[in-house]
Amino acid sequence: MTIALISHPDCARHELGAGHPECPARLAAIQDHLISSGLDMLLRHYEAPLATREQLEQAHDSDYVASIFAQSPEQGRVWLDPDTAMNAHSLSAARRAAGAAVLAVDLVMEGQHKCAFCCVRPPGHHAEHARASGFCLFNNIAVGAAYALSQYKLERLAIVDFDVHHGNGSEDIFRDRPEVLFCSTFQHPLYPHSGTEPSGEHIVNVPLPAGSTGSDFRHAVETRWLPALHAFRPQLLLISAGFDGHIEDDMAGLGLTEDDYAWVTRELKGVAEAHAGGRIVSSLEGGYALRALGRSVAAHLDALLG
Repeated sequence: MTIALISHPDCARHELGAGHPECPARLAAIQDHLISSGLDMLLRHYEAPLATREQLEQAHDSDYVASIFAQSPEQGRVWLDPDTAMNAHSLSAARRAAGAAVLAVDLVMEGQHKCAFCCVRPPGHHAEHARASGFCLFNNIAVGAAYALSQYKLERLAIVDFDVHHGNGSEDIFRDRPEVLFCSTFQHPLYPHSGTEPSGEHIVNVPLPAGSTGSDFRHAVETRWLPALHAFRPQLLLISAGFDGHIEDDMAGLGLTEDDYAWVTRELKGVAEAHAGGRIVSSLEGGYALRALGRSVAAHLDALLG
């Protein structure tokens, strides 16, 4: 069965200015590598729909959602924090990115695909219940998770996040919802300087110091994530797939390679096969070294394909 790849041209129209690392070239680098590697032929392409306000409000405060709609500029940029801005196309891009996760959930829950990858931007995992941050407007994977819980009446789902930065937004949204297991590895100390305080048995944060290698990352996954995931038995597995822990990415200081991303994907696929009928929804988060990003996403998708 092929993997669904969900994207939309609107996602490339969201621009934060010259030199900003979260740039449209990220999506082009991924697409170029998927074509050159031959993986593109094994994917089924879908256009991301616009997430509705109702879908966004399942993960976000309604006043916050309204404020993002209201601040969308007709020209120029509006800065929401020192790193996060909107241009005239950002609202549409953010709604497409969240809508991709909703469509991905439908595709895997209805059996059309076992796995779906949302190749979208802006990323989402720093967006909290009522606050934009870290390049993120809406929390794409959280919108998808909340939709899955309500639409398909799931009792347990898991979000795993291997971005180099802690997924503070996802933790904030699901902190008081034990039906969602949240597992995260991240470099610490590093933006957003969170994830080290206890947050409940359904939150598994594993901070890694700068200079940690693929072996350190794999040890964290094997000893902390996998036991928790197998004990929890998720009915759906969602992945915040950030590739900025790559050794070539100078946004941080971890030493991962595409082999590590392929390995963790295979391990997560094993969890999904054991408990979730193989169902996986993955959504792009970080990754700013363009060549490494293209190779890493290809490794991730190749592992999902098996």
